Amino acid sequence: MQFVVVGAGIVGLAHALAAARAGLAVTVIDREARANGASIRNFGFVTVTGQQAGDTWRRARRSREIWAEVSEAAGIPVLHRGLLMAARRPEARAVIEEFARGPMGEGCRVLAPEELPPPLRHGLAAALYSPHELRVEPREALPRLAAWLEAHHGVRFLWRTHVRAVEPGRVDTTRGPIPADRVVVCPGNDFLSLFPEAIAAHRPVRCKLSMLRLSDPGWRLPAAVMSDLGLVRYLGYAGASSLPVLRTRLDAEQSGQLAHGVHLIVVQSADGTLVVGDSHHYGDTPDPFLAAETEALILEEARAVLQFPTAPRVIERWVGEYPSAAVPAFIAAPTPESRVVMVTSGTGMSTAFALAEETLASFGIAATLPA
Repeated sequence: MQFVVVGAGIVGLAHALAAARAGLAVTVIDREARANGASIRNFGFVTVTGQQAGDTWRRARRSREIWAEVSEAAGIPVLHRGLLMAARRPEARAVIEEFARGPMGEGCRVLAPEELPPPLRHGLAAALYSPHELRVEPREALPRLAAWLEAHHGVRFLWRTHVRAVEPGRVDTTRGPIPADRVVVCPGNDFLSLFPEAIAAHRPVRCKLSMLRLSDPGWRLPAAVMSDLGLVRYLGYAGASSLPVLRTRLDAEQSGQLAHGVHLIVVQSADGTLVVGDSHHYGDTPDPFLAAETEALILEEARAVLQFPTAPRVIERWVGEYPSAAVPAFIAAPTPESRVVMVTSGTGMSTAFALAEETLASFGIAATLPA
């Protein structure tokens, strides 16, 4: 069976892996010369704890298992493991304690202030430690994953190739027709080129993120770091009865961060530099400009949680972007032989591998073999 994937971001590569595991002949087509969208502009943070209960949490747990297999097989370094959700306020501590007692807190524990590792600031109320997370460098991981799929699974890649149409038995491209018995379109932020009606049914918009890289602070993070603002943003904490009290205090003390969708994620690269973010602004066509005000709000939160020896120095800035909709992801079936798959919650790195297995199952194809 000829299986064609349109799009070589993490969602497309996850589908290529699932199809290759199932023994299909796989071709991946992308209009760029390499992955250049949301999949390389993120934290590389494979997040389980805090994901929304239900499908997203289940997909994150399964995708984390696959990442652990694939990273080793493809030579993708896992730069650190785990999550420290730092609670700055007693109200935040109440939320993480409640979460840790619940079913999605399995394996997690709350660290008292005296147990917190450096470089977390003294004076924090507590931190939730989760062992489940992984962190890879997305700019390196995506090319290595593609190269491994090509070398070890026989996946064919057609870069700098545009798909004009999906037709029965083939896709029409700028390189000519490509045979295709099944087609999966993973369009990222392109809502109009292929099957626009199927995409429009979910009413996606584009979410713009402000992302920063800071110079090496001279210390090493034991895990990814988040903070109070993440507790009101990540839907896995939404059911906590203690959350409204925290939200009320954040409304009073950090209204600027909330207005710009700012919450804190800090991860560290192999060279010691820190990837820090982010903010969230939504629209059909978000502007490409990064506001100094938004950057200042992100850095303010980072300084409140982490002990920097000097003022953090920004060495790189970029705009991240992903599709956003009322559902966290969807698999649409515009024809019996085609699917459109979109992650619409910024969780592609965390959920794409499991979502790809679901897509193949929708075709009646099993794809749960070892990597």
